Amino acid sequence: MLDCERIIDPFLEFRHHPAFGIVTGKPIEVGGSCGRTEATGRGCVFSTLRALEKKDFKGTARVAVQGYGNVGWIAAKLLHQLGHKIVAASDSRGAIYNGDGFDPVAARSHKDSTGSIVGYKETEEIPETAVLEVDCDVLIPAALEQQITADNAPNIRAKIIIEGANGPTTPEADAILTENGVLLVPDILANAGGVVVSYFEWIQGCQAYFWEECEVNEKLKKIIDTAFDATHSLAQEKKTNMRMAAYMLAVQRVADAIRIRGIYP
Repeated sequence: MLDCERIIDPFLEFRHHPAFGIVTGKPIEVGGSCGRTEATGRGCVFSTLRALEKKDFKGTARVAVQGYGNVGWIAAKLLHQLGHKIVAASDSRGAIYNGDGFDPVAARSHKDSTGSIVGYKETEEIPETAVLEVDCDVLIPAALEQQITADNAPNIRAKIIIEGANGPTTPEADAILTENGVLLVPDILANAGGVVVSYFEWIQGCQAYFWEECEVNEKLKKIIDTAFDATHSLAQEKKTNMRMAAYMLAVQRVADAIRIRGIYP
């Protein structure tokens, strides 16, 4: 039995009619949303494209991805489709590198058949943690928390970091990266695509009206782009990094809502 069924079925015993909005992350066949599986990785891509624009980057970006699960490999695939080069990637068994780029979809097929991306043709094996320090323009840590630390932050050559994982950067590393002029897009923004599309799934479920995938992706892009621009603008205004600006925006919005509504009693 799927986890969503464990929630939905008992609820239906009381309501006696479909209630698709009570839980998200469902398969499409039982009221899930198109685009949900790819949403987190796609949100990372939208953040990457916006970050490249803010950095006035022209041409083909070289991208390194730590973690080749649902977030990392989807981001790699979509960026490759847009013409950017995936030069390095890692999974739990190791990492691979090719300065000229490689096909991330073929690398995923190799991983599916062998259990790891290590050994994929036309790449060389490198230490797993070395993927963070390769020569690249964009780094997407999409594996575990606390991967970028005070020890390795000075060695990171990417000028854009997109946090696909939750908490991959320590506070000490954050300060070093900011000092070095790295544009780091924090997890609260960069990997929000999944929860945004879960919100879309809730809306569709409540209305019992479901959208095409292109509509889901278009709405996701609009939300990510708007949030990115607001965060980046505040960071520039307050002369701080994107993480602090994101927290400032979040707190301000809650404070504004409380002020407008008033506090009872």
